[in-house]
Amino acid sequence: MLLKQLRTANCVLRTIACSVFLAPVALSAQEASGPALTAEQQVAVAVLPLPADLRAGATVLGYDASGKLTPLRKGTGEMTCLAPNRTISRFHVACYHNSLEPFMARGRALRSSGVNGDAVDSARFSEVKTGKLAVPKGPASLYSLTGEWTTLDAAALTANGARRLFVVYIPFATAQTTGLSDKPTRGTPWLMGAGTPKAHIMFVPEM
Repeated sequence: MLLKQLRTANCVLRTIACSVFLAPVALSAQEASGPALTAEQQVAVAVLPLPADLRAGATVLGYDASGKLTPLRKGTGEMTCLAPNRTISRFHVACYHNSLEPFMARGRALRSSGVNGDAVDSARFSEVKTGKLAVPKGPASLYSLTGEWTTLDAAALTANGARRLFVVYIPFATAQTTGLSDKPTRGTPWLMGAGTPKAHIMFVPEM
């Protein structure tokens, strides 16, 4: 059971990396994931991971007709949400605290320039160390939903069956500073990326 949970968590994290950090490519004429969503649909679906009281104020980034990531709504709250990217194989939406945007945006820019894999974090970590790239000074949350495209009902604006993931970033946190294990454990929060600028508490709810 633990192994299955860890594989699921890793799959969700890979999807987050693709949709939150990765710069999108142009949409093809016909997408296996279905027709493109309108701007209004993208906004409504993008905020689904958030608690209801945070949705109305969230800033939303989505995709124009060419597949370019672009602002769809300027919010007044503390969260930024990304609409689902039709160019990736799975449905995924994520919302994160505004203080994470420089780190997220830098990841997208690096990948757009051809930097991939571990080199993305190496570049960002180096920039954080020199003070060029800002990271949150305190805890910063991320909420996401991930699943097959069939979980998305564009008409009803729901994603029933998509898997939830909650993350709280605490840059440079360690097991010693938080009292959390840095080893993956079923049924309890744990610390991933301990000691790095992207250290974060993982919460993987049961289905």
